[in-house]
Amino acid sequence: MVWFSAAGTGSSVSALLLLAVGAVTGLVAALLMDWPMSRQPDGFVPASIATAIVTRQSVDAVRLPETMVLHHLAGVLTGLIYAVLVVVVGAVVPPVVPAVGLNLLAHLFGVLVVVGFIYTFFAHFVLPRAGGQTYEERATAVRGQWLRSALVFGATMLVGVPLLVGAIPR
Repeated sequence: MVWFSAAGTGSSVSALLLLAVGAVTGLVAALLMDWPMSRQPDGFVPASIATAIVTRQSVDAVRLPETMVLHHLAGVLTGLIYAVLVVVVGAVVPPVVPAVGLNLLAHLFGVLVVVGFIYTFFAHFVLPRAGGQTYEERATAVRGQWLRSALVFGATMLVGVPLLVGAIPR
Protein backbone atom coordinates (compact mmCIF):
# COMPACT_ATOMS: atom_id res chain seq x y z
CA MET A 1 0.00 0.00 0.00
CA VAL A 2 1.31 3.44 -0.89
CA TRP A 3 0.04 4.91 2.41
CA PHE A 4 2.53 2.85 4.40
CA SER A 5 5.42 3.16 1.98
CA ALA A 6 8.14 5.76 2.01
CA ALA A 7 6.65 7.28 -1.15
CA GLY A 8 3.43 8.01 0.73
CA THR A 9 5.25 10.15 3.30
CA GLY A 10 7.15 12.38 0.91
CA SER A 11 10.36 11.17 2.54
CA SER A 12 12.57 8.11 2.70
CA VAL A 13 10.92 7.00 5.96
CA SER A 14 7.89 4.71 5.89
CA ALA A 15 4.69 5.86 7.54
CA LEU A 16 4.80 2.99 10.05
CA LEU A 17 8.35 3.88 11.06
CA LEU A 18 7.39 7.54 11.35
CA LEU A 19 4.43 6.60 13.60
CA ALA A 20 6.77 4.62 15.86
CA VAL A 21 9.32 7.45 15.92
CA GLY A 22 6.54 9.97 16.64
CA ALA A 23 5.20 7.89 19.55
CA VAL A 24 8.64 7.35 21.11
CA THR A 25 9.67 10.99 20.66
CA GLY A 26 6.30 12.11 22.06
CA LEU A 27 6.92 10.04 25.18
CA VAL A 28 10.44 11.45 25.54
CA ALA A 29 9.06 14.97 25.05
CA ALA A 30 6.43 14.41 27.76
CA LEU A 31 9.12 13.09 30.09
CA LEU A 32 11.27 16.15 29.37
CA MET A 33 8.26 18.40 30.07
CA ASP A 34 8.27 17.02 33.61
CA TRP A 35 11.39 19.00 34.49
CA PRO A 36 10.15 22.52 33.63
CA MET A 37 6.72 21.69 35.03
CA SER A 38 8.27 20.68 38.34
CA ARG A 39 10.19 23.98 38.46
CA GLN A 40 7.15 26.22 37.85
CA PRO A 41 5.27 27.87 40.73
CA ASP A 42 2.11 25.95 39.78
CA GLY A 43 4.00 22.68 39.37
CA PHE A 44 1.89 19.97 37.79
CA VAL A 45 -1.36 21.94 38.09
CA PRO A 46 -1.86 22.04 34.30
CA ALA A 47 -1.42 18.27 34.02
CA SER A 48 -3.59 17.75 37.10
CA ILE A 49 -6.36 19.86 35.59
CA ALA A 50 -6.21 17.85 32.37
CA THR A 51 -6.27 14.60 34.39
CA ALA A 52 -9.24 15.83 36.41
CA ILE A 53 -11.18 16.55 33.21
CA VAL A 54 -10.31 13.20 31.62
CA THR A 55 -11.07 11.19 34.76
CA ARG A 56 -14.05 13.35 35.80
CA GLN A 57 -12.64 14.09 39.23
CA SER A 58 -12.00 17.31 41.07
CA VAL A 59 -8.48 18.70 40.72
CA ASP A 60 -7.98 18.13 44.46
CA ALA A 61 -8.87 14.42 44.12
CA VAL A 62 -6.28 13.75 41.40
CA ARG A 63 -3.08 12.08 42.58
CA LEU A 64 0.37 12.65 41.07
CA PRO A 65 0.96 9.06 39.81
CA GLU A 66 -2.34 9.17 37.93
CA THR A 67 -1.44 12.58 36.53
CA MET A 68 1.96 11.38 35.35
CA VAL A 69 0.56 8.30 33.60
CA LEU A 70 -2.03 10.34 31.71
CA HIS A 71 0.48 13.09 30.95
CA HIS A 72 2.95 10.62 29.42
CA LEU A 73 0.19 8.81 27.54
CA ALA A 74 -0.88 12.18 26.13
CA GLY A 75 2.72 12.66 24.97
CA VAL A 76 2.62 9.37 23.07
CA LEU A 77 -0.74 10.24 21.50
CA THR A 78 0.48 13.71 20.55
CA GLY A 79 3.56 12.15 18.96
CA LEU A 80 1.24 9.95 16.90
CA ILE A 81 -0.78 13.01 15.85
CA TYR A 82 2.49 14.65 14.78
CA ALA A 83 3.42 11.60 12.69
CA VAL A 84 0.01 11.46 10.99
CA LEU A 85 0.33 15.16 10.13
CA VAL A 86 3.79 14.61 8.66
CA VAL A 87 2.59 11.65 6.60
CA VAL A 88 -0.45 13.52 5.26
CA VAL A 89 1.40 16.78 4.55
CA GLY A 90 4.40 14.86 3.18
CA ALA A 91 2.13 13.15 0.67
CA VAL A 92 0.94 16.54 -0.60
CA VAL A 93 3.97 18.82 -0.22
CA PRO A 94 7.02 17.91 -2.31
CA PRO A 95 10.19 17.28 -0.29
CA VAL A 96 11.83 20.59 -1.23
CA VAL A 97 14.39 20.28 1.55
CA PRO A 98 14.75 16.67 2.69
CA ALA A 99 16.38 16.44 6.10
CA VAL A 100 17.68 13.10 7.41
CA GLY A 101 15.09 11.27 5.35
CA LEU A 102 12.24 13.58 6.43
CA ASN A 103 10.30 16.11 4.41
CA LEU A 104 11.48 19.20 6.29
CA LEU A 105 8.40 21.28 5.47
CA ALA A 106 6.06 18.50 6.64
CA HIS A 107 8.18 18.06 9.79
CA LEU A 108 8.07 21.77 10.63
CA PHE A 109 4.33 21.91 9.92
CA GLY A 110 3.74 18.90 12.19
CA VAL A 111 5.72 20.42 15.05
CA LEU A 112 3.99 23.81 14.76
CA VAL A 113 0.51 22.31 14.62
CA VAL A 114 1.18 20.00 17.57
CA VAL A 115 2.55 22.82 19.76
CA GLY A 116 -0.37 25.05 18.80
CA PHE A 117 -2.82 22.25 19.50
CA ILE A 118 -1.30 21.39 22.88
CA TYR A 119 -1.46 24.99 24.05
CA THR A 120 -4.81 25.96 22.52
CA PHE A 121 -6.59 22.79 23.63
CA PHE A 122 -5.42 23.23 27.21
CA ALA A 123 -5.75 27.01 27.47
CA HIS A 124 -9.12 27.35 25.81
CA PHE A 125 -10.87 24.03 26.45
CA VAL A 126 -9.43 22.16 29.42
CA LEU A 127 -8.59 25.05 31.77
CA PRO A 128 -11.96 26.86 31.46
CA ARG A 129 -13.80 23.57 32.03
CA ALA A 130 -11.87 23.04 35.22
CA GLY A 131 -13.24 26.27 36.64
CA GLY A 132 -12.78 26.88 40.32
CA GLN A 133 -10.14 28.89 42.09
CA THR A 134 -7.31 27.97 39.72
CA TYR A 135 -9.22 29.24 36.71
CA GLU A 136 -10.51 32.37 38.40
CA GLU A 137 -7.30 33.45 40.11
CA ARG A 138 -4.39 31.84 38.28
CA ALA A 139 -5.55 31.28 34.66
CA THR A 140 -2.93 33.57 33.09
CA ALA A 141 -0.07 32.04 35.08
CA VAL A 142 -1.22 28.48 34.39
CA ARG A 143 -1.62 29.23 30.67
CA GLY A 144 1.89 30.70 30.62
CA GLN A 145 3.25 27.60 32.28
CA TRP A 146 1.41 25.42 29.80
CA LEU A 147 2.82 27.45 26.90
CA ARG A 148 6.36 26.94 28.18
CA SER A 149 5.72 23.22 28.57
CA ALA A 150 4.24 23.01 25.05
CA LEU A 151 7.34 24.75 23.68
CA VAL A 152 9.58 22.19 25.42
CA PHE A 153 7.49 19.45 23.82
CA GLY A 154 7.81 21.11 20.40
CA ALA A 155 11.56 21.63 20.71
CA THR A 156 11.97 17.97 21.63
CA MET A 157 9.94 16.90 18.59
CA LEU A 158 11.79 19.37 16.35
CA VAL A 159 15.20 17.96 17.28
CA GLY A 160 14.33 14.44 18.47
CA VAL A 161 12.49 13.11 15.43
CA PRO A 162 15.31 13.86 12.96
CA LEU A 163 17.89 12.48 15.42
CA LEU A 164 15.95 9.26 15.90
CA VAL A 165 15.16 8.87 12.18
CA GLY A 166 18.83 9.48 11.35
CA ALA A 167 19.93 6.88 13.89
CA ILE A 168 17.71 4.12 12.48
CA PRO A 169 19.45 2.13 9.75
CA ARG A 170 17.41 1.73 6.59
